[in-house]
Amino acid sequence: MIKVYKNLSEINFDKRTVITVGTFDGVHKGHQIILKRLLEIGKEENLIPIVLTIDPHPQLVLKRADRNPIKLLTTIEERIIIFEKFGIQNLFIIPFTYEFSQTPPEIFIKEYLVEKFFMRKILIGHDHMFGRNREGNKDLLTQLSTSLKFEVEKIDAFIENDTTISSTKIRTALLNKDLDSANKMLGYNYLINGVVDKGEGRGRTLGYPTANIRIENINKQLPGVGVYFVSSEINGKTFYGMANLGTRPTFSNNNRIFLEIYYFDLNMDLYNSNISVSFLNFIRDEKKFPTVGELINQIKSDELYCRGLIKKF
Repeated sequence: MIKVYKNLSEINFDKRTVITVGTFDGVHKGHQIILKRLLEIGKEENLIPIVLTIDPHPQLVLKRADRNPIKLLTTIEERIIIFEKFGIQNLFIIPFTYEFSQTPPEIFIKEYLVEKFFMRKILIGHDHMFGRNREGNKDLLTQLSTSLKFEVEKIDAFIENDTTISSTKIRTALLNKDLDSANKMLGYNYLINGVVDKGEGRGRTLGYPTANIRIENINKQLPGVGVYFVSSEINGKTFYGMANLGTRPTFSNNNRIFLEIYYFDLNMDLYNSNISVSFLNFIRDEKKFPTVGELINQIKSDELYCRGLIKKF
């Protein structure tokens, strides 16, 4: 069970720690290598492994003019779920503010990591920078390590099929509806968490009742508009289904994005439930149908195709 800390007053470790610090957006394969090594060090050297992550994302707070607004692969709630799946037991969420961003890296290392968290080893990624104006790096950590009595270990970039995996590349793949590439880089199926809202009931009249997922974080990265094969864990059981992520053009002319899911063989009331939706396969682009009958025929065809995919997944 993961313990999530949000305040320094909650930290009461009675022995030394090994730490890694970062945003970890997506918790992709490159991040997972760091997490695995963190746990190994903790076991080998009798240190408490702890992840320090940042929320909100620094780009959402600093809003640099030379960068487009960031879209998140993982909200903080989703990150917690994924960290736990990879065996992390201690997570500290740093509340990122402009004031915090102005902390000199030397102060962050000494007064934060060493004095508050009793750090004896830090694990960093290949491009790790931190502190005011991103002035902190491996060189500074190494420079301070002797006097402050900690060790530094750097993890090289994770390269697969001659490609360095990054959150940016995963976002691009999702926008291009290239779920295969995105999920391979993530090391798991892309997910979206949300609450089931009461919809207009149109799906039920068509013979395909849907769960309408309210995506509460406006900064969440959505895959490109289309129809997808998806799954969810509901009451301890996996249910497969098909999702329409889009504007419902057959029935609407506005540009609001909806996520509606028809789960196969599911007969329960999901209203107000918190649902995690895993995106498994892109099926087709969303389109406007001339008649409701043609839409129903397409949905039947989509369902047949998706049911055929269940054994694969």
